[in-house]
Amino acid sequence: MTRTRLRARQGVALAAGAAAIALVFAGCSSDDNGGGGGGGTGTSTAGGGSDCADYSQYGDLKGKTVTIYAGIVAPEDQPYVDSFKQFEKCTGVKVNYTADKNFEQQVLVQAKAGNPPDIAIVPQPGLLAQLVATGKVVKPPQAVADNVDKWFGPDWKKYGTVDGTFYAAPSGASVKSLVWYSPKQFKDAGYEVPKTLDELKALSDKMVADGNKPWCAGINSGEATGWPITDWVEDFVLRLDGADVYDKWVSGDVKFTDPQIVQAFDAVGAYLKNPEYVNAGIGDVKSIATETFQEAGLGIDPTQGGGTCWLHRQASFYAANFPKGTNIGPDGDVFAFYLPGKAESDHPVLGAGEFVTAFSDRPEVQALQTFWSTDTWANLKAKASSDDTGGGWISGNKGLDAANLVNPIDKLSVEILNDKNTVFRFDGSDQMPAAVGSGAFWKQATSWITGQSTQDTVTKIQAAWPSS
Repeated sequence: MTRTRLRARQGVALAAGAAAIALVFAGCSSDDNGGGGGGGTGTSTAGGGSDCADYSQYGDLKGKTVTIYAGIVAPEDQPYVDSFKQFEKCTGVKVNYTADKNFEQQVLVQAKAGNPPDIAIVPQPGLLAQLVATGKVVKPPQAVADNVDKWFGPDWKKYGTVDGTFYAAPSGASVKSLVWYSPKQFKDAGYEVPKTLDELKALSDKMVADGNKPWCAGINSGEATGWPITDWVEDFVLRLDGADVYDKWVSGDVKFTDPQIVQAFDAVGAYLKNPEYVNAGIGDVKSIATETFQEAGLGIDPTQGGGTCWLHRQASFYAANFPKGTNIGPDGDVFAFYLPGKAESDHPVLGAGEFVTAFSDRPEVQALQTFWSTDTWANLKAKASSDDTGGGWISGNKGLDAANLVNPIDKLSVEILNDKNTVFRFDGSDQMPAAVGSGAFWKQATSWITGQSTQDTVTKIQAAWPSS
């Protein structure tokens, strides 16, 4: 989670505002790309190229300022700053980006106090709903909705929608349905990447027969201890019960005590509570509760004194935990594969993302929102991330060109997101009421891993669900 301190700068609506609004919307409505302005990689770079033709639709915004507030701090903040440079150069607007680690609390405080930023990068649909409830969030222009329809589709659009009204376009994304492994170790042992859940189980059993403990896991995350288990359970609800049941479970229409959810817990338990399977290179089953999620999978890498762990389920962002210089790639010391479904044709994907949420409808704010929702911006941001931090950023934007990604995990993640069979679902605990999603679910999942029964666990989680 990322949190930031707010430094809001509210712009003043000048007399030229009405004319600028007309210019923005005239440009957007006449653009066949839904405001995309060029498509693909565009004709400029994140550092500011010379071609401003694609930006004329946004109007002359000289003298205007747009403030952005986020929880994405250094060094990941610099690619965001760089991704707006061409927009600033060509429109004349000034984009001020501010971030700190207290973002999630402070943005709510500031919204309720009536002094929010122009735009916030919101990491959870649940937080978006809370911000909408303050009455301070404003709807984006139609061009943004059109771009989301074109470049993201309905699965993503609904996560930026609250009570039937679309408020926020997606920005970055992460893929959680990954299993980390060592391609070199697999090759030496003669193992193959599984393509179904049955094959994953058979591979785990084969590793045990060969004298190994295949899985390593850790859920210790300070006050957030337990969240990695929720990701496991969500992935298995998607795979065993399907997207419809998953959606009803997240909304509370299917209870934690439902046999389908119990089945998913037990399916996870077949891996994480199996003493023959875990906890490779760390300890017994209970050690999962005390091992940090950052350290848990590092034994995958045989060159770092590891090589003791064969399989570790964790999101795409886990790449950042391996030491600099680690050979991460399809033929490297470390890589990841898609956590398979029941059949090869099944392709459920659990993930997360960020949403561009505005608190002002000034023309310069709406112009930036529109640009931000295009494939042009997604490619500029990908290039900036590759140049500044070596990657680590992706988007669900279908116009993102994989050639702009240098990180092999980023390329894999975009490939997974763009698979024609992919059914994407957002992290469930991030959408549930806080008392459940970041409360009882985390806490009781931790108790479950240290010995509490599945039935007791789901009963206690369900009891925390707020009554209507």
